[in-house]
Amino acid sequence: MKFLFVCGGSAGHINPAIAIAEEMRIKLPDSDILFVGAGKELEKRLVPAAGFKLVNIKMSGLRRGFSVRDIFHNMKTAKNLITASFKSAKLLKSYKPDAIIGTGGFICYPVIKKAARYLIPSFILEPNAHPGLTVKMLSAIVDKVFVTYKGLEDRYKRPERVVYTGTPLKKEFFSIELVTGDEKREKPLVVSYWGSVGAVNMNKKILDFIERNSREHRFDHIHATGISASAERMKEDLLKMGIPEVKAPSIDIREYIDDMPRVMSSASIVLARSGASTIAELTAMGKPAVLIPSPNVTENHQEENAKQLQNAGGAIMIRENECTGETLYNTVVSMLEDNKELERMSELQKSLSVHDAAARIVEIVLKCSTGNAPAVS
Repeated sequence: MKFLFVCGGSAGHINPAIAIAEEMRIKLPDSDILFVGAGKELEKRLVPAAGFKLVNIKMSGLRRGFSVRDIFHNMKTAKNLITASFKSAKLLKSYKPDAIIGTGGFICYPVIKKAARYLIPSFILEPNAHPGLTVKMLSAIVDKVFVTYKGLEDRYKRPERVVYTGTPLKKEFFSIELVTGDEKREKPLVVSYWGSVGAVNMNKKILDFIERNSREHRFDHIHATGISASAERMKEDLLKMGIPEVKAPSIDIREYIDDMPRVMSSASIVLARSGASTIAELTAMGKPAVLIPSPNVTENHQEENAKQLQNAGGAIMIRENECTGETLYNTVVSMLEDNKELERMSELQKSLSVHDAAARIVEIVLKCSTGNAPAVS
């Protein structure tokens, strides 16, 4: 059988697709798997590294503003959509997939819409509480919509097609070998990142957090700037603040954390945005967290994601406009001083995890797929 995975833009779209594809490869070792991306940097980095083939079809997103810049961007997107639809049709005719699984990103729209027209079984994952624009547009034509939270069927055009599965994660996040962490440390480890792309405003705020810890050294700290930022630039900013790298050996600044399961396994506390994949990773590994939802997302869905964990007792949420480096530092220190509370938060996080999300999705995809590629003409 042949399976086409469509995803693009961020690790939150790409990693769940890889998790499902890895499960598919276990269930059907002889299956052929192909990824379609939009040509972004992370797709080129993560998909081949996981051992899968990748083709790219250029596609951009829509902006909701009405500035001249936004209008020109959307005109460019409309042009890209026409080209992407043509290339999608060509790909489907040549590859002839038995099923298509989309996990987010605007590239899903032209590929899955064309697949539905050809009657190829198609599926879309929406890991956030509020469906994004792409999922909203596709939810009426796909065979199934996979969701992370229960009771959200009424947010979709075809509620009967919505299936609760949880967010798929790589098996490394559930590995027993990682329970004790990747190395012995004299001090607790705090890990911080603002998504795979990063966030300029939050990277500025974390500088004060790092400066305070360089003086007090209460914990070790790994921070990922995101691929749109620069680890070297942050190190230069710290140097201007009087914190040369040699004087801050407890600070490890990276652009991107490639080995997230192993790094997160060693963390006492994680500081992060509250995208769906981050939420799934935190609950899988039972990591107490301080969540700062991105204010620049559809329907403010990251805040709703964060509230799910805060209400359960596994995380503390701080809105970005109320967040400072000092606030973050004081919150982390207070949490580290109460080991029993950290243990309680860890157990509550684990109680929210769905360990077999990828397996659930693969089972449904296989049930809905005939094993014979439809005639595409």
